[in-house]
Amino acid sequence: MHLLLLRHGQTHGNTQGALDTAFPGNDLTDLGIRQSEAAARVIAEHPPTGVYVSPLVRTQQTAAPLVATLGLEPQIIEGLREISAGDYEMATDHDSILGYIGAVADWIEGRFDTRMAGAESGHEFLARYDDAVAEIAAAGHDRALIVSHGAAIRTWVASRAPDAVSHEMATEGLANTACIELEGSPAEGWQITSWSAEPIGGAYLADEQAPDPTGHSVDVDESSNQGS
Repeated sequence: MHLLLLRHGQTHGNTQGALDTAFPGNDLTDLGIRQSEAAARVIAEHPPTGVYVSPLVRTQQTAAPLVATLGLEPQIIEGLREISAGDYEMATDHDSILGYIGAVADWIEGRFDTRMAGAESGHEFLARYDDAVAEIAAAGHDRALIVSHGAAIRTWVASRAPDAVSHEMATEGLANTACIELEGSPAEGWQITSWSAEPIGGAYLADEQAPDPTGHSVDVDESSNQGS
């Protein structure tokens, strides 16, 4: 199957630099709405037969233009939510951001025993995201879209489509409405067929000034082990 993983559009949490990972989360900004509309036009050229979103409202708002065009009902799957910030939830200070990104960097490097302060370990994150993807694959789609979150998408792809490209790209930024496409299955494994780090509706839709801690690059050397 072809699996597309789309990061949600820009939110007010992204512009504030907040670690916004809890339910229901911030709404899209005006730019986020435009990003979602542009992404919908691109994805509709090769439409998926299933659209899956996390419980956080920003993923559902991002999917809205596409599902309206295709006449599909988005399915909410709990396991597709963002990596929980735990004790860092809604923090904007440097130490909290470094703690969060440090745990994510460890997981990208394969150190899954690291636990986010007050939240899940890398093993626990991968287990619930794997379960979500397996549920989608079991639905029998040839092409399915997941609208999910920056840290979650990068960490899962780096772990489940492991090669030099995925590892390097996972440490780079993933802009709002950036999209990664994979081919494969949970049983046979996944290969990356495309990786768009900028908004798929056009790079002009990127906001380079937004702090966006879950979408910016991960400095593995600086951050490693900070989230243990």
